[in-house]
Amino acid sequence: MSIGLRLVPPPIQLADAPAPNWHHIVRLSDDTGLLEHARNGIVRREHGYCVDDVGRGLLVASREQRPTAQVVGLAERYLAFLTHAQGPDGAFRNRMSFDRRWTDEPGLGDWWGRALWGLGTAAARSTVPWIRREAGVAFRLGARQRSPWPRAMAYAGLGAAEVVRSDPHDNDAAELLADAATAVGLPGPDPAWAWPATELTYANPTMAEVVIAAGDLLGDESQLRSGLRMLAWLCREQDNAGHLSTVPVGGWARGRPKHRFDQQPIEAAATADACATAIAVTGDQRWEEPLFRAIAWFLGDNDTQTVMYDPLTGGCYDGLTADGPNVNQGAESTLALVSTLQHARTLVTRSATRPSGGLA
Repeated sequence: MSIGLRLVPPPIQLADAPAPNWHHIVRLSDDTGLLEHARNGIVRREHGYCVDDVGRGLLVASREQRPTAQVVGLAERYLAFLTHAQGPDGAFRNRMSFDRRWTDEPGLGDWWGRALWGLGTAAARSTVPWIRREAGVAFRLGARQRSPWPRAMAYAGLGAAEVVRSDPHDNDAAELLADAATAVGLPGPDPAWAWPATELTYANPTMAEVVIAAGDLLGDESQLRSGLRMLAWLCREQDNAGHLSTVPVGGWARGRPKHRFDQQPIEAAATADACATAIAVTGDQRWEEPLFRAIAWFLGDNDTQTVMYDPLTGGCYDGLTADGPNVNQGAESTLALVSTLQHARTLVTRSATRPSGGLA
């Protein structure tokens, strides 16, 4: 007989975050690149490859400070895919079928920006000299272009920021970073809507992050403050009773009620990225709280209190619905998980060096 007790799960701790797991990324990769989709944990070859995900793959692999030989091999493969996708003017094709046929022409959509983000990160951070050199060549070719879409520019700007951090005298990267921040814009004076646009759609934290990076690296204090204000406001907007509730598919518009679903792992990962950049730029430990909430989103502290990854495969579920997760484990979502767990690993290390022990 029930006695009416409700078991309350213990609060999530930073120590609960597992180490980044590359097993499912390896499962989705072949000798050509990174396949886009999976049903459950099994790759769906019929959907082929896209530069969007391969660029993300190179980005995340390049962030590994001590990559295994397997991760280095993945980075080489992804870099080769991106250089094959790039046209002579620096634009990129996006989609390749499983039989290695490109199905589109080079363009400057989000995939161009994500390719440059991955290439810039590889050029600046890879531990492998020949990867750094070739990524730098492809980045510089792509950096000649400018996209008419602000989010594409924001992704490209983050790649440029990586290059400027490693070489402050790289004028081409600095110009791209400045143009990216300009494309995003600055928030208006109304504290109730501290955003440059009237809607929040996708990759919102990335927009704030590139403004923060530009303000920091290009020496514009006003721009830096504006980017931090954008991110702080967005983190408050995405707070729901103390946990992260990301802007869902369909977005949020000013003056309209918020809907909560469907949420995408890439949005939680973008929040983690932006907060990690804010910490690095300001040294302010208060940004660790929203970073931790982005990590905890994957561990189950979300709107349905559901763990968002499969510990057996290492794959991340593709979305959070009102009924729980979409259990397909595609490349975008799994890379979002690995990227966020990289931040968790860094946060654990930082917290362990403090006398107080840092976050729980």
